Amino acid sequence: MARRAGNPFLSRTFQRSLTALTRSALRTGAKSMTQLLRAKPANRKPAAATRVAVKRPKADTPAGRSGVAVHKTGLRKYLLYKPQGARRNEKLPLMVMLHGCGQDATGLSVSSRMNRVADRERFLVLYPEQDRLANAQGCWNWFDTRTGRAQAEADSIAAVISQVALAQAVDVRCIAVAGLSAGAGMAALLAQRHPEIFKAVAMHSGIAPGVAHSSATALSAMLGRRVKASPPTLARTGPPLPALLVIQGSVDHLVARENGAEAARLWATSAGALPGDERIVQRGARYAMKLTDYRTPGRLVVTLCEIMGLGHAWSGGAAGKAFSDPQGPDASRMIWAFAARQFTAVAAQ
Repeated sequence: MARRAGNPFLSRTFQRSLTALTRSALRTGAKSMTQLLRAKPANRKPAAATRVAVKRPKADTPAGRSGVAVHKTGLRKYLLYKPQGARRNEKLPLMVMLHGCGQDATGLSVSSRMNRVADRERFLVLYPEQDRLANAQGCWNWFDTRTGRAQAEADSIAAVISQVALAQAVDVRCIAVAGLSAGAGMAALLAQRHPEIFKAVAMHSGIAPGVAHSSATALSAMLGRRVKASPPTLARTGPPLPALLVIQGSVDHLVARENGAEAARLWATSAGALPGDERIVQRGARYAMKLTDYRTPGRLVVTLCEIMGLGHAWSGGAAGKAFSDPQGPDASRMIWAFAARQFTAVAAQ
């Protein structure tokens, strides 16, 4: 019998006899099945059962819709959350959230509960995600400025924001970025490199840019030690930096509490801002906060919020989740309120 791929007789015979051949193969064993499959025309597509056997990830999760953005250094995955009831062409503010080490985009969305705030206040939430090939622990390489890897990662996140803003109804006048731990360091570096994009930035339990330039100096900074021979600066010649909110736990065992004050001081110094009086705020049974504002005439530059009793965790986050402490004041609500004030201030100018 001819076995050429173009023989129409064989093709029709194969289709009519598929069920009979399969049953015969089951009876005669694997060797007979192999022989029967050899009679299959070469130009026939793979069996449908083979094609659908591969499971594909769902595009939608509770954290939002997954996507991939293209950058000159490669691809960057992300999740985008739209508030419930958002109309297709409704222009909405955008909050960019950067996860910490040991987390991913979904983990931060669940622990921070920022999506709940987005539903109430009506804004988009974007969660870029670090590639585990770039860092095995999922950390943003915010510290690796000597090799340029930190800058490249920051630029890739900026590319994600740009592409999402083109594809979605984003109010580009109202974009803020926030991060936890390594995400906080990356958020500050991102805002420093692209100040024109953001109106506000929030660092939760992180380290300011310029304090570390390698993994060794990053560890030293996390422990509260700095190289005194070359103190960091954030001298600026371009656009002013966006307003900064620093949230730092007083008993953080991974990022020493001194880092919060240092980040606030560096940011304020770059703008010539001076600190006001410290005030203590406590809401109900939640941890108390020490708040200090740094201002220039007519402009808030930095707010430092030290939370008494908070460790290395998202303040006011979901219970039972890693890097989350529900006893603290709600950091997500604080971050949004801080950003919204900056959006309003810019609109009034």
